[in-house]
Amino acid sequence: MDHPEEQTEAEITLSGRGVSVSSRVEVVQNEFISVRPSVGEFVEQVVVKVGDVVEIFWKTEDSQRAMPAEITDVETGAVVRWRMRTTGPADTSQRRKAVRGRIAVPVEAEHGAIDLKGTSIDLSEAGIRVEFEGLGAPPEAGAKLLLVVHLDDGDIRTPAEVVRTQARGARWVMSIRFVDIPEKDQDRVRRRVFQALREERANKADDAPPGLRG
Repeated sequence: MDHPEEQTEAEITLSGRGVSVSSRVEVVQNEFISVRPSVGEFVEQVVVKVGDVVEIFWKTEDSQRAMPAEITDVETGAVVRWRMRTTGPADTSQRRKAVRGRIAVPVEAEHGAIDLKGTSIDLSEAGIRVEFEGLGAPPEAGAKLLLVVHLDDGDIRTPAEVVRTQARGARWVMSIRFVDIPEKDQDRVRRRVFQALREERANKADDAPPGLRG
């Protein structure tokens, strides 16, 4: 079947609401998929409910896939799980911003007269999530930044906008959208993301028992 693999990352997008949540795929059985979402990024306690229509986005080594689904069960508490039933076949996704990789690189941001320093958590050509050392008052959603992302092949400098900020003690986790990032820099980010995905797949293959490696 054409579906995300168990123990890989997938992004769940709520149709018509503009909300996307990263998640880890736990179980795939026939047309049913169970995931553990990273709902800690959101203030709302209830992100989805039974009956909600969603799209599942996941990455292969060199492309993206998308599949429609419907929420069939929501488990809350210490561990949050969403169970979904797929409602259509998978297809190639043209939504580039779904291509995201876990990449830790130094990041600097200018917010008015304040200079912030931090490390990226994940990165896509559309934006970045960064853990900064807190300084002053946290920037609110919509705040403008001048961002510098230090990649191996050189820095990327771009205007950016805060999507949301989550304070964790003296540190801030900020989701940031790139603004008018040049296409050549988008290409550099995309290459770096696919490199990270290939490395992640290789590491998982190395960690697998000998009989399961392929």
